[in-house]
Amino acid sequence: MSFLKRLFGGGGSRQSSKEEVVGGSQEHKGFTIRATPFAEDGQYQTCGVISKEVDGTVKEHRFVRADRFPSADLAAEHALRKGKQIIDEQGDWIFSQQ
Repeated sequence: MSFLKRLFGGGGSRQSSKEEVVGGSQEHKGFTIRATPFAEDGQYQTCGVISKEVDGTVKEHRFVRADRFPSADLAAEHALRKGKQIIDEQGDWIFSQQ
């Protein structure tokens, strides 16, 4: 039911325009990774933002993974690891997908 609520505009903390960064940010190969896990069904879902300045413009790529953890800190640690993995595998190409 919560899926339908989010789909049609009802509730859901991740719809807020301001994402909460947990555990700071990390630099990796010229990119910045911010962990932004969100509460979902009593746990925290892995979510983050990868950004980089390209030709004077800051580009961002938001990623969400199905992994859930009992605390925001654990989800943030995992988001930073996943962000590094995405950068290592895709590099600047992540901004071409949008």
